[in-house]
Formats: sequence, structure tokens, C-alpha cells
Amino acid sequence: MTYPIDGGEAVLEAFRNLGIRYIVSSPGSEWGSVWEAIARQKVSGAAGPEYLSCWHETLAVNIAMGYTLATGRMQAVMLHAGVGLLQGSAGIHSAHIQNVPLVVLSGESISYGEQAGFDPGAQWYQNLSVVGGPQRLVEPYVKWASQVASVDTLYESILRAGHMAQRTPAGPVYVNVPIETQLREWAKPARLRQALPFVPPRAPTADIERVAALLRDAKNPVITTEAGGSSRASYAALMALAEAAAIAVVETPSSVFSSFPKDHPLHGGPGIAPYFETTDLVLVVRSRIPWYPPRKFPPNATIVLIDENPYRPHMVYQNLHADWVLEGDATFTLDSLATLARGAPLAPVEERRARHAAQHAKREEERLRTVEDAKTKRPIHPIWLCAALSEALPEGTTYVDESVSDRAAVEAHLRNKGPLSFIKVRGALGQGLGHAIGVKLAMPERTVVALMGDGAFLYNPVTQSLGYSMRDGLPILIVVFNNGGYKAMKNNQLTYYPDGAGRRHGIFPGETIGGPDYATLGQPFGCWGRRVDDPNELVDALREAHRATLEGKTAILNVVLES
Repeated sequence: MTYPIDGGEAVLEAFRNLGIRYIVSSPGSEWGSVWEAIARQKVSGAAGPEYLSCWHETLAVNIAMGYTLATGRMQAVMLHAGVGLLQGSAGIHSAHIQNVPLVVLSGESISYGEQAGFDPGAQWYQNLSVVGGPQRLVEPYVKWASQVASVDTLYESILRAGHMAQRTPAGPVYVNVPIETQLREWAKPARLRQALPFVPPRAPTADIERVAALLRDAKNPVITTEAGGSSRASYAALMALAEAAAIAVVETPSSVFSSFPKDHPLHGGPGIAPYFETTDLVLVVRSRIPWYPPRKFPPNATIVLIDENPYRPHMVYQNLHADWVLEGDATFTLDSLATLARGAPLAPVEERRARHAAQHAKREEERLRTVEDAKTKRPIHPIWLCAALSEALPEGTTYVDESVSDRAAVEAHLRNKGPLSFIKVRGALGQGLGHAIGVKLAMPERTVVALMGDGAFLYNPVTQSLGYSMRDGLPILIVVFNNGGYKAMKNNQLTYYPDGAGRRHGIFPGETIGGPDYATLGQPFGCWGRRVDDPNELVDALREAHRATLEGKTAILNVVLES
């Protein structure tokens, strides 16, 4: 039997023209039309996106996010009705606050069994309808959300949504495609409008030249960044500027990307606090929170923001005390400043370079002493765990961080190096495994390690993530920082009540986890697992776990830490 081309083909055609490589989905009963279009694509051998079927909505969103963070290329997510949208909402919110472009689709029925000759199923009438449509559920944390009521507007609506997702500030968009819209015959236009590449705006040349003059006159400039290295190009541009002008680079405690090599003499360590009183110029590169609290900022410095999206509209409050704003393509701005900086007088630049190198060497000596002190502590100390990771795993490893309470140890002692060697999960906990799988999908040649606090690990869709990674050949190494409880919750109670009943009697209700034997959780899927509590066995255990991933197995290393 021959069926007419319908709205499913319009959806797929829009994805093709947007350059979507993967449709990541936790399947729902509204997508038969799109699945049929994918089947036709496969039979014909036509080019088009690949469909990835996950076992959980949060996992689907996070895989798409991880892939996009690693490649810079927007992907599509298909979920189920309003309920699936709610399941994936933590990931969609995370994409929103992290400016990750995604095209998210789900559907609904708008006939509820009343249309003659068409029965979508009683579930839409009973349980799945949302007053005002499922778009209402995600409107606060997407750039745009709407229903497509006609097959005639379906292709253009998705194409337009993809354009909006990529424009500054980038972020997720949502399209509600009812079943009835999908099943209508689609008269494919003879000439389809093609997706246009997005070229980010640039800061005015005169403003860049003015900031370059400030930089030439500065005695103690500092760069602080949260996501300066979000692409290979911006990583290289930031390094070029730092080296040209001998500027110390500090990565904020909220950094979400590796932005500068930690072994570089100009790396100024985690956080800007040591430079507060001495710096006279701060270049704030792609950073939401360069210091905290916001009222405590460098008192003697001119502050310059370099960012595509310096004033983030998703934040309820933000005060960066900026004197200058270079709003636009940050990579272009950094490259331009680096070029202009090369003409500066050499003497002050070289004096700064020598000073920063000496300070870096001193900090590194102190850090190595700290590692040596932690190396033999029992239970295993998180500082030694981070140092052991650096020793045991290859230099090209990418770490996806959801360690939470041990983040300070990760910042100081994990010696990741190079662009995209470190990616931090923002927003709700429970997304690290999906991010790591998405990064592995984008860079299959790399070792990808998920650094998981034991509490954060249990917020993840663990079963679904382990099964999916094994089924689709995307092995990752999961390191559980197991301190036996919700350490952040205990610290919170102690912060507010340092001599309260909790401390005096050892009662911390929010701390208890009582978690499982993490190393065995992957056994049903053929994953590798091991528990380690001896610091002398840690490096060998990490190497064994790494070998397991090279053999195609997702590995779980349960590292028992001090509580």
C-alpha cells in the first residue's frame, strides 16, 4: 500500500536542513509519522539524521546536550506529550541556563477520539492533555514555545525554531506537534527554504581598540573565565591573548569548561581572590559569577566583560560592576585583542611573565606537597583521588564533573589539559551520566570520565544510562566519589548551626544516603565494576577501569572516601 507523504516528512526535512545529526528520543506514542519517515529515509539510503532511542527523557536531553557542548552543533530531542516533557525538564532547564541550543519536540492529540475515522488512543483523553497545551509547561525555561496547528506551517516552524535556538543568547526551543498535524498530507514545496548559518555579531572595532589601550596601560591585568574554552577556537584565542600580554588566567569555581592549561606558567589558579587588591584591569570572559558575593569585587580595577551574552536574562539578579562591555563573538574579540597586544612595550610584559611564572611554580610546589600528604590517608582522600586520576589516565581524557562536594579538590588537583578536557554539569543534579555519554558520542576516540558524587550519582537515571551506553557502544568510566552521605547537606546544617543539636549529638537528617554497592550496578548489562578503599591500590584500579573501557565496557569505580 502506498501512503501519502505527511507531516512526519516535514519534521525530518526540517531537521535535515538544520544540520541535525541525531534525533535523541525517549519514544512516545505520537511519533509514528516521524518514525515512518525515518524508515523511508533508511530504505532509500537518503542522507539525514540518525534516530537514537533512549530509556529515559532526562537521559535523552542530556545526551543531546553533551554532544552539543562537545561539538558546538545543535541537536534535536523528541519526547512524549507533557509528561515526557516534565521528565526531561531538568535537562531542558540546564540547557537554558547554559545557553545550549536544542530543538525539543513533543506532541499531543487535539481531537480526543471525536474525529470520525481516527482514534489516537484513550490515553490522550484520560491522562495526557494539558490545558493550554504542553508548551505551557516549559515556557519559563526555553527561548520560545508554541504549537504547530497546521501541516502547512510545520516545516517552516521547526526551521524557524532552529534558527532561534542558535541566535544569541543560544538556548533550547520547544515545538508542540500534535498527532493530527503530523498525519495530514504534506505538499512539499518545490523550493524549500534552506537553513541559514548563524553568524554571531561582533563588538565594535573602536571598543576593542579602547580595551586594548587599557590593557597596554595596565600593570596587573587578570583574566577570569567560566567558559572561555567552550570551543577549540576560543580556547586557542584566550591562550593567545594571555601569552601576548602576559596576563594571569584564573578559572572561576563555577567554571563549566577547561579554558587554560593548568601547567601553564600563566595559569593563576582557581578563583580571583588572590588578585583582588592588586589587579587594575579584569577581563571577565564568558562568566556569570566571576566573584561572590557580587558586592565583593576588585576595588581598584577597571572591569571589562567579553561575552556573547553578558547580561543573562535567565538570572534573577546579576551585578558584574562592568566599566566596559565587549558584547559579541568572544573568540573574535579575544583574537583581536591578542593581535593588538603584540604591539605593546615589551619590558612590562616580560616582567609580568616572569612574576607569574615564579608564582605559578610556588603554587605548584605547594600543591604537590598537599598531594603527597594526602596520598596515604585512609580512607582515600579526594585530593589523592584527583591526583591519581591525572596519573593513571591518558592526557586526552575528557572529564564530565558532577562531583559536587569535592569540587575544590577537582579544581586544584585534576590536571586536565587542552580544550574540551573538562565539562561541568550545570543546573539540577542527576545529569552527569547523560552528558558523559553525549560527549562520548561526539568524541568516540576519547576516554570520557564521569566524576560523580555518590549523592549526585543516585539522582541520575543510572539503569538507563548504563544500559544505553553498553547497547550503543559508548563506554564511559564512572568514578564515584563515595563519602557515604550528602556531605553538602551536612555542611549546610553546620554552617547555620555550628554549635547546634546536630553537631553536639551527631544528628544530620539530610546527610543519610545508605547507598548500594555502586560497583555492581552495571552487572546486568556487562559493565565492569570495582570497589577500592586502599590508597595504594587506587592508581592500578583506575588503570584497570580504563582498560575495561578500551574493551568496550562501561566501568564503575566505587572509591570510598573520607566522610
